[in-house]
Amino acid sequence: MTDRRTPQHVEKFHWHLWLLFAIENWILDFGRPIAMLIFPLEWFPLNLPSVGDYFHMIYNIVTPFILQSLILKSPRKVNQSLFTILMTIFVMGASIHLVGDSINHRLVLNGYQLHLSVRENPIMQKLDPPSLIDSFELLYFYDEELGHYMWYLPYFLCFLLFFNSTFVSTQTKSTNAKGFWPLALLNSTYYWYLVTEGQITPLFIATTFFMTIIWLYQRFVKGNRLDINGRFLLFTFHLTIIFVAVWTSFFWNDEILRTKYASSLIYVPEPWSVYSLYGKRFF
Repeated sequence: MTDRRTPQHVEKFHWHLWLLFAIENWILDFGRPIAMLIFPLEWFPLNLPSVGDYFHMIYNIVTPFILQSLILKSPRKVNQSLFTILMTIFVMGASIHLVGDSINHRLVLNGYQLHLSVRENPIMQKLDPPSLIDSFELLYFYDEELGHYMWYLPYFLCFLLFFNSTFVSTQTKSTNAKGFWPLALLNSTYYWYLVTEGQITPLFIATTFFMTIIWLYQRFVKGNRLDINGRFLLFTFHLTIIFVAVWTSFFWNDEILRTKYASSLIYVPEPWSVYSLYGKRFF
């Protein structure tokens, strides 16, 4: 990334892009498993892609273009070769997750319990030969670990690149930020779901930490300030951290969930695992 600013940059809140991110994320990502519960199974047989798979395909295609639109509006030029590499990794990771998540959905329909580990699931213990469990653990690794980090690492690096380009001189006129609070709340609520369900808490904390360090350095050493889009992004990420902490506190002493996430670096239960354990009996 260079230090050159785009000609005649005017500080303006990109509300249409942030709103587009929110709509896309809530419908195509958060709404994906809900759609699979709503639509009749007869419409999408188990040997064909489900409605959630189609949602995921659309998400994988649309998201890079929205990220590109955001990067192109950066006050400073971002290296396009780096962005292309990040988007290539992003699409690969999201596609790996698409396949793993699609098979996982079919397992759930056949009795797989999300709040248990692969080996502890009753349907896995019935497999013959027992070594087949290793294949399903590999599937879990591709779905929940490799797929997630190849998906989300470039995703958040793009936001970090954009954030680093949003610093302007303190002498420039600041744009009023009152209008972005509802949109920040909408986006941070989704990112709470993304962080918890995606099990990427360490990655998200690291991203927010680097954003904060960059802001402190630019503000108190370089004497610059964040423009309105940078403030929006920083506020959204910090609010997400609060939501994740509050969510985790509700299940801090849950022995069943603790057992499932015993190997995790940071204990944060997945919403769908909580649903599998406590909510499924009511819905």
